[in-house]
Amino acid sequence: MSSASEGRFLSSSVPLLTRVPRFATLLTDDGVPVEAVYEPCTAGFGASAGARAEPAADTPVIVVAHGFTGSADRPAVRRAARVFSQRAAVITFSFRGHGRSGGRSTVGDREVLDLAAAVAWARALGHRRVVTVGFSMGGSVVLRHGALYTDGSEARDAAVRVPVRERRTGEHSGAHFGAHADAHADAVVAVSAPARWYYRGTAPMRRLHWVVTRPSGRLVGRYGFRTRIATEDWDPVPLSPVAAVPLIAPAPLLLVHGDRDPYFPLDHPRMLAGAAGEGGAELWLERGMGHAENAADDALLGRIADWATGALPA
Repeated sequence: MSSASEGRFLSSSVPLLTRVPRFATLLTDDGVPVEAVYEPCTAGFGASAGARAEPAADTPVIVVAHGFTGSADRPAVRRAARVFSQRAAVITFSFRGHGRSGGRSTVGDREVLDLAAAVAWARALGHRRVVTVGFSMGGSVVLRHGALYTDGSEARDAAVRVPVRERRTGEHSGAHFGAHADAHADAVVAVSAPARWYYRGTAPMRRLHWVVTRPSGRLVGRYGFRTRIATEDWDPVPLSPVAAVPLIAPAPLLLVHGDRDPYFPLDHPRMLAGAAGEGGAELWLERGMGHAENAADDALLGRIADWATGALPA
């Protein structure tokens, strides 16, 4: 991607007429370039007061973590961003090995660094309140991220180096470099997330394991799903989602799962909710819903955004 300056918009009436997205390439803590898109909140857009091009510190931002084989420009992700932007600013990005990001997918392991880079970018843009919303693989990533990146002195891994190369419509080339930015989330939402690794209890998951573990499957992933998959096994095996859940508190946690999910049956969300303990997580079991972002309709996405913004401290 081309680069652009991080300066303010030129003083004119244009920012009051249109809100253009920002496109950036984020460099993760292990050196992988990740494509990302920032979209301002559209609530109240067009009103004479409050329509601003720059993000306000008191405006929450939702960082969207897509599922395996997804990307920032997939229709379901764009639809989620559109609904979320009615309540908050939104950052979408493509995990490593997906879309125009570099690297290879590790199917939920190193992807926590991709999410950390996106959250750090949100804070570098001025947002003080950040919610992570993950779908399927992205759901497992937001749970681990919530456990590993915490606020304040109790942080387990709260700093990440985030070089940013950004372009913005109508601006000249340049570069902005952010270093050791705060990368914790203030609230976490996991949709259609697994509770444990290596699950093969459904036919779709057995097919997914074939795609990930077999050379012929990885070819299908690369050319059929435009997803480049790493060949190495996990070493060490990352913290499991169910083990991560108790470490997320005191950040609010929402678990959303469909009762017709073909990948992960209902014992997965119930196991996650049980791991959070009494009052540690809110669980929504959605009647008739399938799997992840493709199955989440506008009404559910709106409810998730309402919960996310309402769960944040003022």
